[in-house]
Amino acid sequence: MSPVAGGSNETASDRFQRAEHIGYAEIDRQVRRRMEKELSNRRSEHRDLAATAFPLITDDWGATFLDESKLTPDQHSYLATSDQLIEELQSADTVVIGAPMYNFSIPAPLKAWIDQVVRMGKTFGYGANGPQGLLGRKNVVVVTSRGGAYEKGSARGAFDFQEPYLQHILGFIGLTDITFIHAENQTGGQALASLAAAGERIEESLHSKAVSQWLYN
Repeated sequence: MSPVAGGSNETASDRFQRAEHIGYAEIDRQVRRRMEKELSNRRSEHRDLAATAFPLITDDWGATFLDESKLTPDQHSYLATSDQLIEELQSADTVVIGAPMYNFSIPAPLKAWIDQVVRMGKTFGYGANGPQGLLGRKNVVVVTSRGGAYEKGSARGAFDFQEPYLQHILGFIGLTDITFIHAENQTGGQALASLAAAGERIEESLHSKAVSQWLYN
């Protein structure tokens, strides 16, 4: 944990991490406000990833390669969370994901959710041309908060393991229609302007889509 804001022991790294966290908290509030407004008369599923208990991926995950008729009660129990999360995802038309950047990547709860929904025979398979995603015809909106800016081709852009990873792993299961909305530069004077611009894009994106699942950390 970082020292109290303004404390004499606070380092530049502490201030960077604190500002990034504050930026995401504000983005999260904006997402929630706009989601509540846009979804007031629509059916949607909200899942708080930070409050979800995800089973660890262990050797027991090998049960996913077995025929369901051969699973033991313990294996069915172990895969119950994965089954539920995949059912939610399969039934969604549009998915909104809140994904702050932590250490140039994604939060642990979001990674745990991904591990549960990337599953052979359920969300991807293999054919004559290799792996094939099974979750087509869905829209995904990813809203992020970042302490800095990570423009493609820039020196700092090489440290962005967040958007490329999400682009690839979601695409792997067939989710290729992805809109990224970044609230960047949350550690400097551009923070408020960046938040405002991201907020407007959130509202525009949600207004034009039939959101049916909302994931946040």
